[in-house]
Amino acid sequence: MLKIEQLSVRYEQKEVVHNFSFEVAKGEILSIIGPNGSGKSTILKAIARMQPYNEGTIIFDGQNIRRLSSKDIAKKMCMLSQKNQAPTDISVKNLVAYGRYPHKKWFERLNAEDDAIIDWALEKTHLTHYREKPIAALSGGEAQRAWIAMALAQRPQILLLDEPTTYLDIAHQHEVLELVRELNHEMSMTVVMVLHDLNQASSYSDKIVVVKDGQRAQVGTPEEVMTEKMIQQIYRMEAEIQYVSWDSAPRIQLKSTVKA
Repeated sequence: MLKIEQLSVRYEQKEVVHNFSFEVAKGEILSIIGPNGSGKSTILKAIARMQPYNEGTIIFDGQNIRRLSSKDIAKKMCMLSQKNQAPTDISVKNLVAYGRYPHKKWFERLNAEDDAIIDWALEKTHLTHYREKPIAALSGGEAQRAWIAMALAQRPQILLLDEPTTYLDIAHQHEVLELVRELNHEMSMTVVMVLHDLNQASSYSDKIVVVKDGQRAQVGTPEEVMTEKMIQQIYRMEAEIQYVSWDSAPRIQLKSTVKA
């Protein structure tokens, strides 16, 4: 589905991502984790072609992403940033409708098929009763679901999420990640997301890529990646890895900062 080979990204003269490679299979959830400033969001933006990259190759659905038009990419891929912005008076339904525009010619209006897809996206994200409500009147979790509904209306093959739980309280973080998992399971939608919370990455990912100083430090399943050694080396923290009866994923209990 998605293959990144030896990706390098520079801002002016500074290389922020270096020789970075990983693969995502169709229907997988992959999370990118690492310390602040390690290049996680830059990698995601390069995949979405929102950030130019200097070296390497990104293969999406068997094609070099450089050879795809912006419209073709918008039909197959959607990226949601940490904080998405829309006019405060726009309704949930009208926001979701924007997801249909990559599939329309510039002069085309939305038709009955588009309306049916919008209704489906609202139902999938449990927002049918909020369709006429202004975005500004929604809670943080509801607003994030509305943006995910817009992405669904786009009918993408892959969903890119840059820290989707940032700015949300614990209950809404859980709500959004459960929705992502539900969409992944029901629709086999491939998901690549940047996450800060290690336990969220462990619980909601099939595969995890660890980034340090713009380079790939480790890649594997949560069981392979979430180790005390990794957390000590990457985050400079002592940790204990636990397993609980209600979750097969490793749970990380941070203890203290590693002294230099």
